[in-house]
Amino acid sequence: MSTVKATRPLESPSRLRRRIKPVKIASFVTLIITTFLMLLPLFFMVSTSLKSKREMLKFPPTFLPESWAWSNYTDIFETLQFGTLYKNSLIIAGFSVFGTLLSSALVAYGFARYRGRGNNFWFILLLSTMMLPYPAIMIPQFVLFSKMQWIDTFLPLIVPAFFGSAYNIFLLRQFFSTLPEELFDAGRMDGCGELRMWRTIALPLSAPALATVAIFAFIYSWNDLLTPVLYLSSSDKFTLPVGMASLTSSRFRIPPWHLLMVASVLAMVPIVTLFAIAQKQFVEGIVLTGIK
Repeated sequence: MSTVKATRPLESPSRLRRRIKPVKIASFVTLIITTFLMLLPLFFMVSTSLKSKREMLKFPPTFLPESWAWSNYTDIFETLQFGTLYKNSLIIAGFSVFGTLLSSALVAYGFARYRGRGNNFWFILLLSTMMLPYPAIMIPQFVLFSKMQWIDTFLPLIVPAFFGSAYNIFLLRQFFSTLPEELFDAGRMDGCGELRMWRTIALPLSAPALATVAIFAFIYSWNDLLTPVLYLSSSDKFTLPVGMASLTSSRFRIPPWHLLMVASVLAMVPIVTLFAIAQKQFVEGIVLTGIK
């Protein structure tokens, strides 16, 4: 004997809209509150950078500057060698990005396209290096660079980037593995060597992944404080994080927080500009390489 199940009557469109509307409003309000909380530190950083030293020490703090001290943005160049710090950071970050892309893309291409004996073993061994904390290799690396007379030069900050990093190699290998094998077979039939196929086939198709790695490498090098402090001793070779840290040193009776905020705002400019230029490729790279 067949049974007929009772089905729930469909809701009318008007009733469904009435149910969905409060959910949409709650989501919208939550997004606004979250966005406000996320932007609040950035707002106070910009606001403090435009306050005078007297107003900066005022309690309770003001939300907006009582008098807009635009001269803070010129005073930072007199208090610090800001132009030199900026130039040094750009040089180191630029070479680090180039070295990271070149070495990581080459190694990742090898792991992605070749299937030889021990391939997985060497790849797992490479990934295991990510578990090594930097302090564990800091002293041996310092002794090595010291014997090579690289101390107080940019070389210890730039050269390691030309030997790749396990994280970036992993990201690029994931992307190279998705490229169709037929493209490389066609390249071999046209007489292309492996290096030429890497340069003319793999790299042009990997712009999103390369943009992602470039942004990560630039941010890491731009914000790095420990390595420059370790290897640089001349003030004319200091980078931006080292110069900004000096504003909180004992040579100031009261740290000039308003100037530190000015330096922070100006330090954000290259990162925001780079992200704005490569935003589309960066988002695609995040999706394609499966970064969570």
